[in-house]
Amino acid sequence: MSTPPRLSALVVAHNEDTQLGDCLARLASVDELVVVLDKCTDGSKVIAAGFTDRLIEGDWAIEGDRRNTGLDACAGDWILEVDADERVPAALIEEIRATIATAAPGYFLVPFDNYIGDRLVRYGWGGSWGVMAAPRLSSPGAKRWGGQRIHPTLELHGPKRWLRTPIEHYVDRDFNSMLERLQRYTDARAADLRDSGQTLPPMIWTLRRSLSRFVKCYWFRKGYREGRWGFTIALMAALYPLISHLKVELGPRDGSA
Repeated sequence: MSTPPRLSALVVAHNEDTQLGDCLARLASVDELVVVLDKCTDGSKVIAAGFTDRLIEGDWAIEGDRRNTGLDACAGDWILEVDADERVPAALIEEIRATIATAAPGYFLVPFDNYIGDRLVRYGWGGSWGVMAAPRLSSPGAKRWGGQRIHPTLELHGPKRWLRTPIEHYVDRDFNSMLERLQRYTDARAADLRDSGQTLPPMIWTLRRSLSRFVKCYWFRKGYREGRWGFTIALMAALYPLISHLKVELGPRDGSA
């Protein structure tokens, strides 16, 4: 009888001691658990050490670099990437085990159930403001992250396949948490734009892009079904490119975000 494929789980964290334990506890049944600790100054290391000795500490300016470091450190035949604000249900682990038993190398998209506080928000995500699914399960070499600070690009190899069981994603605690995320995202995006050396498009182009993002999230992705939260998600998706643009034009010229 052949040996079942080994499943690694990878968690990348920066100062996540308030929720890292809950995340890692859901991954107790995997064959290997790797935790990348990026510039952690809180209790994240102590918490992670209670679940695994596969800890990697460092200081990465680029999100893609730290994620690739974690992928390279995993020894399993398949790797499940999980963020600290996500919870993996037992049913997903079971589905993954059954799937990889016969699957050819490549990657699988995993759906998300996105929460704001304790409210499940099913509609309206997109426009760099949350996703409905992402390629989180991959075999070694099938996935590489790009060199951006925020929303790095992905290089994927193999057929596009799907799993059915969603990851629980606790996106924001409340409206203030959402505003704080907008601040972080636009800081990082503005820094990426400065580093690229590319000329900013005309403001009218950015305004049109912002409007199209609002329409996409609120109407085409049915954000209107979520009431005020759907409107707010669409608004944040629209503000993201606009505020990033303004931070480059009006912000510091020394390369800081």
